[in-house]
Amino acid sequence: MYVADSRGTPAPAVPPESPAAAPGTRPGRRAALAPTVLALGTVSLITDVSSEMVTAVLPLYLVAGLGLSPLGFGLLDGLYNGVSALVRLAGGHLGDRFGRHKLLAGLGYGLSALCKPLLLLAHTLPAIGAVLAVDRTGKGLRTAPRDALISLSAAPGERGRAFGVHRAMDTAGALIGPILAFLVLRGAAEGYDAVFTVSACVAALGVLVLVLFVPGRRTVPIPAAEPVSLRAALGLLRRRDLRRIGLCALLLGLCTVSDAFVFLLLQRATGLADRWFALLPLGTAAAFFLLALPLGRLADRIGRRRVFLGGHLALLAVYGLLLTGGGHPALPYAVLLLHGGFYAATDGVLMAAAADAVPEEHRGGGLALVQTGQALARFAASLGFGAAWTVWGARPALLVAAALLTAVVVGCVRLRPANS
Repeated sequence: MYVADSRGTPAPAVPPESPAAAPGTRPGRRAALAPTVLALGTVSLITDVSSEMVTAVLPLYLVAGLGLSPLGFGLLDGLYNGVSALVRLAGGHLGDRFGRHKLLAGLGYGLSALCKPLLLLAHTLPAIGAVLAVDRTGKGLRTAPRDALISLSAAPGERGRAFGVHRAMDTAGALIGPILAFLVLRGAAEGYDAVFTVSACVAALGVLVLVLFVPGRRTVPIPAAEPVSLRAALGLLRRRDLRRIGLCALLLGLCTVSDAFVFLLLQRATGLADRWFALLPLGTAAAFFLLALPLGRLADRIGRRRVFLGGHLALLAVYGLLLTGGGHPALPYAVLLLHGGFYAATDGVLMAAAADAVPEEHRGGGLALVQTGQALARFAASLGFGAAWTVWGARPALLVAAALLTAVVVGCVRLRPANS
């Protein structure tokens, strides 16, 4: 993200442009994806079925079922999305230090799987917050090692495609999860408890697939004379390109309204019945699934800067439609399509760009630095938006978010390549 233009000249606040084709690959032909990428995509698909079952019903469960205020929900939602930042650095660094990215990823997946049954016992704000914190700790442990495995398995010129395939498979799970949650809610007497039970079983299956099918050998040889130290990992911040990537991820994260708030705002704008709420994430996931691979390939071809900024323009359009769309029948379809397009153009593209700015021996830690900045920013954004909604109302809060995002995107567009 945000590190080079098409001529290879460093540029602030823009993703790096398309790297050269992989060695040994003839023009016009693409190398086959590594088995590790496909195996990790399968693990993510299964795990996302489990996670999105919970995510699809959690806003309604907390706000309508337990009666939490928007501020209380903002606190929990920020915790759900931001607490993983506290352990991402540890996961990325330990994976680099010992060359055991699979082990760290497996611990993270296993910890999150163990948390799903605990939701059956948590019925108060502190209890639910504690369970979500542990679940996000597991996510924090696994994310950087998993993405390091993907980046190390793909040629530089194919990283956008590799991350696009992984994110598409991941999002296939996000498509299935809300549907399964919807069916369980309609068919079970104790709907929420049934959703949490099925989610736990699916999460356990994802861990099993990881153990059996993802290679477990050391991913990066570690020189005995120069071990990967914590000091060296933190020293990555001295790398100019990585600092720019992390700063941009942080600033744009501060302007990103969380998914749950987008869905709650969309429900209010359309008057959608509660029983259909769990299907809203399905629209975002469907768009993400369809666009992740094409936009990943596009980023490899025309440059990650353009695709990344285009994704944030799509998010700005989401805010605009929620503010002006009213009760138009096409509003849900347009919002969910653009919302999914935002993720397809930014999620994998960010990691593909960050991988170009980090040496292999620090790949997990470098990706974790970028992910941590983004996660902390989104945690702050969720708290801020929830507080603004509680004090000012939903519309003024969204107007502020849209104004901030506009300012940051315009600033990124106006930046020019630095003279080398």
